[in-house]
Amino acid sequence: MAKIDFGGVVEEVVTSEEFTLEKAREVLKDEVIAVLGYGVQGPGQALNMRDNGVQVIVGQREGGASWDKAVADGFVPGETLFPLEEAARKATVIQYLLSDAGQVAMWPRIRECLSEGDALYFSHGFGVVYKDQTGIVPPENVDVILAAPKGSGTTVRTNFLDGSGINSSFAVFQDYTGRAKERTLALGIAIGSGYLFGTTFENEVYSDLTGERGVLMGCLAGVMEAQYNLLRKHGHTPSEAFNETVEELTQSLIRLVAQNGMDWMFANCSTTAQRGALDWAPKFRDAVVPVFDDLYESVRNGGETRRTLECNSAPDYREKLNAELKEIGDSEMWKAGAAVRALRPENRGK
Repeated sequence: MAKIDFGGVVEEVVTSEEFTLEKAREVLKDEVIAVLGYGVQGPGQALNMRDNGVQVIVGQREGGASWDKAVADGFVPGETLFPLEEAARKATVIQYLLSDAGQVAMWPRIRECLSEGDALYFSHGFGVVYKDQTGIVPPENVDVILAAPKGSGTTVRTNFLDGSGINSSFAVFQDYTGRAKERTLALGIAIGSGYLFGTTFENEVYSDLTGERGVLMGCLAGVMEAQYNLLRKHGHTPSEAFNETVEELTQSLIRLVAQNGMDWMFANCSTTAQRGALDWAPKFRDAVVPVFDDLYESVRNGGETRRTLECNSAPDYREKLNAELKEIGDSEMWKAGAAVRALRPENRGK
């Protein structure tokens, strides 16, 4: 493993140069990997592994949109595409990539498909860590492993296709065969990871749930809405409010942060923007600390898990979700956003 200094803390990471694709193929040459679920993470990981020369099959409920998507992506019913349980029985590695609620519902049946020495693979620690709520307790005679890409399933695929890869965390929860870590790293490379950093199932799910609800999605959406509404309240037009809240962030500033860091971005903006950002950043940080404390505790104590499973298992979940998403899409802010995006030079005339 390479030792990397992360802000003064030295961590060990595994790069694709160190654990090569050729090595991954050698480790996995006798494995049959079944990707169960072809919704969010499934397509990207399955397609990347197939392109990387790994023997992969897909398990999915027959007749639905995800089954049809797998067929459109070149998986052949009866050859490389099967119903969930049939795929699980054929595999030596079961990549359990159903939704969290789907994992709970299918677990009693999938558990029976596991054979001694198989590997049960997750991309999220949810099911295993919150076993008191999910009922997912793996048998003792299998490896239980995790490779979690730090991005959406779409990004897993697009980054692979453009050659950039994606960073992923990895963890071993149970090593029955003595090869669990080697299998995990090989699978992590095969799905398109540029480098992998070690974690635990607990830390992965705690950080992931906090991040989704925090900076990555929930906090970001809430803060954007607050600033947009403030500007509108003071008489700014929708286009101005959206440009100053979202467009400049996503089309310019966040790219500079991604490329060079926040300090570089601050150093390369106007002195007025620089001074204001430096003065106000600590105020925003201190204001949200209590919210993040509450969020992390809700993740840690299982409150977020209960909420997720209750909502996502309800028979009318999809209808309620669509109504919530429609409310966002129909808001002035995001309708203004659609108009602004249409004005980008690359989108004109489309």
